Amino acid sequence: MNDIDLESLKGIASQLRIHSITATTAAGSGHPTSCCSAADLVAALFFGHMRYDPKNPHYHNNDRFILSKGHAAPLLYAAWAETGLFPVDDLLKLRQLGSDLEGHPTPRLPFADVATGSLGQGLSVGVGMALCAHLDKLDYRTYVLLGDGECAEGSVWEAAALAGFYHLNNLIAVVDVNRLGQSQPTMLGHDVASYKKRFEAFGWRTEEIDGHDLDEILEVLAAVGLGHQPLAILAKTLKGGGVSFLQDKEGWHGKPLSKEEAARAIAELQPTAKSGIGIPIPAPTELSAPKNEAPASYPPITYKQGDMVATREAFGNALLRVGAVDSRVVAMDGDTKNSTFSEKFAKRYADRFTECFIAEQCMVGVATGFSTRGKVPFASTFACFLTRAYDQIRVAGISMANLKLVGSHVGVSIGEDGPSQMGLEDLAMMRAIIGSTVLYASDAVCAEKLVEQMAAHKGICFLRTSRPKTPVIYNNDEAFPIGGAKVLRQSGEDKVTVVAAGVTLYEALKAADALKSQNIGITVIDAYSIKPLGKDVIKAAAKKTKNLVVTVEDHYAEGGLGDAVAGELSADGVKVHKLAVRELPHSGKAEELMAKYGIDANAIIAKVKALI
Repeated sequence: MNDIDLESLKGIASQLRIHSITATTAAGSGHPTSCCSAADLVAALFFGHMRYDPKNPHYHNNDRFILSKGHAAPLLYAAWAETGLFPVDDLLKLRQLGSDLEGHPTPRLPFADVATGSLGQGLSVGVGMALCAHLDKLDYRTYVLLGDGECAEGSVWEAAALAGFYHLNNLIAVVDVNRLGQSQPTMLGHDVASYKKRFEAFGWRTEEIDGHDLDEILEVLAAVGLGHQPLAILAKTLKGGGVSFLQDKEGWHGKPLSKEEAARAIAELQPTAKSGIGIPIPAPTELSAPKNEAPASYPPITYKQGDMVATREAFGNALLRVGAVDSRVVAMDGDTKNSTFSEKFAKRYADRFTECFIAEQCMVGVATGFSTRGKVPFASTFACFLTRAYDQIRVAGISMANLKLVGSHVGVSIGEDGPSQMGLEDLAMMRAIIGSTVLYASDAVCAEKLVEQMAAHKGICFLRTSRPKTPVIYNNDEAFPIGGAKVLRQSGEDKVTVVAAGVTLYEALKAADALKSQNIGITVIDAYSIKPLGKDVIKAAAKKTKNLVVTVEDHYAEGGLGDAVAGELSADGVKVHKLAVRELPHSGKAEELMAKYGIDANAIIAKVKALI
């Protein structure tokens, strides 16, 4: 705790308000009143309490700060400018195309670990960071500033429940209860007691304070870390606090002040304003940095061709094998670990595994939090359930997170469980994420090698795994680089190129054998890398079959393998004919369903014959 005097902190809070108003007025847009309500809290955290190196925001044992209410970005930028990290004048570049001081924070900035702005996500990321501190034996604390409005999001309470369960006393939620939302007052208004009951119900210690009383703020911050519970500081504030004609007034959300209004507000604030430049910041503890280094190689794999192994089980084997030599690898699951086979890793490396229970939004946020600390998180569940966390995945893309997602139980091939359990949208979903890599293993060797590729690759990766057991067709030393594809059948007389992945690859191979007996040749390609696609391999094969390509996939027709191939190759004159699931599926046996929905060997044979 810094020994700064209260008057100086009050002055810094006024200066932060001035910067927030000035910057948003210059930009002509922004959320100055949301900044003003939290200015005292941020001043106390950044200049009176948190332990960090202001010249090195990435220092491994700095206290972490997440602005979950990302629309208050100007306040965050003002705080860092007042530490001296960058010139105060840069604040006037807010929201300009050439500036990284964007409307909501992103990791283009060295002090923003994650992108925020889609509300309700910061606390789950904070849970991941807090868990990682325990794993790495570091004493940094994670502070998450939430708005009261975003506490209507269920994802906040998923994170609160998990933090309470794991007794994360190094996690502090600071809730800016300013009463006013975007279009009307919030659900609870200034009923701080209800927030208190809710957090306490999830196992948190709580403190109710006046969020504009710096003496109170510092007093509760001094007790951070006591006991074994996470701490929720529930701060009653006024939106627009500190400016008489703005505070606690409706209709000001997301509205900058005019030049005249800004001048009037600044005139109120200026007499008490004080710069934070030169204020000493408490230093973080000097503890050893974690060794987040990739190994030179991974242990070999030992399958026999013809072995029947589900790719979901191969993922579990790979996670265990890769994790044995790569201490960066951590894993989390949503109470499906005995189906995704991440339980193998959990049993061997319990300290690196987090059970997130049936809360997929939180699970993805936790994984993102781990990724900010140099870990390589593998988060697994049924692919269909990742749709529930799509916004978290989308924002992880904006965060440029090093996130690894694994979705099992895909397509109609899962059989009797029915359509609610069938991942049939996941390829489309993941292909749409900025910077994503989308992989789909057909056999155990491929699955294991793709896990290695994911661990080595920086960015969001998605691995699609299947429920049915499939035969091992590749040698253990086969390489599967991202962006590649494998030609498994080909002859000089082939009429059509068939592109498949996962379970439909085996249907394509069956079709090739059956057609060969009828003197009809087809090229069969395993498109294990769907984004980026192995387009050169497919294009070269297509040229030899008069540009006739059939794609077959256990996925809906929209946005999957067929669209990936068509999108990459249609400009080259390649004609893509898509076999995919085109109606709402039904329960049944896997082979019955694949036949019914036109993605089995017989459907491929019929399509090939119709084309030639």
